[in-house]
Amino acid sequence: MMRIETLLNACQKFKSFVYQKARLVSDEQGDYLEVIVIPRKNSRALCSGCHKPASGYDSLGDRRFEFVPLWGYKVYFLYHMRRVNCKRCGVKVEQVPWSDGKQPLTKAMMQYLADWAKSLSWQETARRFQVGWRQVFDSVKYVVDWGLAHRDLSGITSIGVDEIAWRTYHKYATLVYQIDQGCVRLLWAGEHRTIKTLLRFFRFLGKERTAALEHVCSDMWAAYLKVIKKKAPQAIHILDRFHIVQKMNKAIDEVRADEHKQLIRDGYEPVLKKSRWCLLKRKANLTDNQQAKLKELLRYNLRSVRAYLLKEDFQGFWNYVYPAWAGQFLDQWCTRTMRSKIEPMKKVAKTLRKHKPLILNWFHAKKAFSSGIVEGLNNKVKVVTKKSYGFRTFECLKIALYHEIGKLPEPPTTHRFC
Repeated sequence: MMRIETLLNACQKFKSFVYQKARLVSDEQGDYLEVIVIPRKNSRALCSGCHKPASGYDSLGDRRFEFVPLWGYKVYFLYHMRRVNCKRCGVKVEQVPWSDGKQPLTKAMMQYLADWAKSLSWQETARRFQVGWRQVFDSVKYVVDWGLAHRDLSGITSIGVDEIAWRTYHKYATLVYQIDQGCVRLLWAGEHRTIKTLLRFFRFLGKERTAALEHVCSDMWAAYLKVIKKKAPQAIHILDRFHIVQKMNKAIDEVRADEHKQLIRDGYEPVLKKSRWCLLKRKANLTDNQQAKLKELLRYNLRSVRAYLLKEDFQGFWNYVYPAWAGQFLDQWCTRTMRSKIEPMKKVAKTLRKHKPLILNWFHAKKAFSSGIVEGLNNKVKVVTKKSYGFRTFECLKIALYHEIGKLPEPPTTHRFC
């Protein structure tokens, strides 16, 4: 029959320490396994400051470290901690390989909790394994900090910049993603969406890696445009179709809502009722009922219908290959839109004219990059924040995002718990 000590040596062996004995303990906390760990004979303790062997000083008594549960029982390592008199650091508590600092959880348990925290909320993970929420947070932070210190930042040529609202009352965060083919991940997260925020990212990236950037995707937020132009002038700065279509849809929805209210005030039939998605969705995605409703709407000479037709006409812009022809089409479309007397659509036309060179960069980049990738990652961000039921601090949000979509390397372990 295999002993618990043998099993632990197979999955979590430490060079200078021995599992002396395992015993089942019952007290007011319930039943749990307690494993007594002792140092090997003639082994010297390591200083927790410089990680070098040092002479003994005195002992502090027994400390318990929680290990991964076994057969439904909690498992604790019981170890008599020693202090050392280090020539470099002075009197320090010894370093033990299964724990980090004063953390009551073993590194294996922290990795175990962090792995479960990807599938469950942090609160649910804490409840399932009967630990505190703070211990789950510390576990995820330990894995993320290790991953950030050991990740590879070479070969970054394309990035996407976007902001998310992570709390109410206009609490924003700036997220920067790597969107190279074969590597899509979160690179950096910063609080707020100001010029100073994005400048901090470029300081983090460094001059050498910034100079290697070839493509940058972003929305039309003025702060981002200004910083990117200053810090990465050699990169092709792309404003892609996702944000342009988003602006058009917002304008059409504004026209429809105002016109619907006007029809009701004037006593006309509310033909625009339940027509929102008929005007906003792509034709290929319309249901049978929505197609019938759209066909009926096109019979009327409404501002909403004219705005919809302008949007549909603009779809031809994306079919061009050469930037010069695409620019000519854009100029003609903006001229027609400015004559339409539809104010929300005129605002869109003015915006497109203002950012024409950045929009045409989509064609210069051979249509290979777009912020659609960034928006897909932002949807994952929403899942993270929803799964956690919101974060009270930005630090928690940042750690959760790096953990979920940072694609960080994980600390080495002698055994992978499934």
